[in-house]
Amino acid sequence: MNGTLLRSAIAFVPLSALLRYSVAAFVERRTVPSMLQLIGAACLVLVVLTHVAEALHLFPAMRWGEPDSPGHYLDLFGAVLGVTFAPVGYILQRRARPRGQGSSA
Repeated sequence: MNGTLLRSAIAFVPLSALLRYSVAAFVERRTVPSMLQLIGAACLVLVVLTHVAEALHLFPAMRWGEPDSPGHYLDLFGAVLGVTFAPVGYILQRRARPRGQGSSA
């Protein structure tokens, strides 16, 4: 198995859990922070999917792995947006939640 494909498959597991959590949070609250978190999680899953496409040599016109290629910029922008929006959305959700709500202790 290709190393890139294996790493992508391993990264897909926690990111799919993050995406499911983000969808549930957005459906429950429908706030801007939950939407930011959802967009960030979707962007991170997009990064994993671009690596899968690179490993399987799908969409050769994207020139995966080459600098200044569409595939490179798709991967880069997805990673930057995901790493920015997911934690910012989560932190804003936690700050907006009243004290005592959400803890089961």
